[in-house]
Amino acid sequence: MNWNASSAFTPVGLARRGPATHRIVCTLGDAAQILIKDWPSDDGEKYVAAVKACVDAISRHSAPERFRDALLRAADEAGIAALTLVQR
Repeated sequence: MNWNASSAFTPVGLARRGPATHRIVCTLGDAAQILIKDWPSDDGEKYVAAVKACVDAISRHSAPERFRDALLRAADEAGIAALTLVQR
């Protein structure tokens, strides 16, 4: 399992409206936690695809960048602003 692969994909900042709703996704473990515990809705088609892509990336059946693309589509579906973060 590849829960903490941080260099595998470019980090993403996620922001929902309201206080304390900004998160940075740096690892697959971060992403899994956000998708399962903090996602506003679990019935969207893109959300389900992102969860599957996350599981595939964690189990090394898919590239983490492919998961990142699915996460961005799910964020758009849920009305969550997503920002690409540049690492120094």
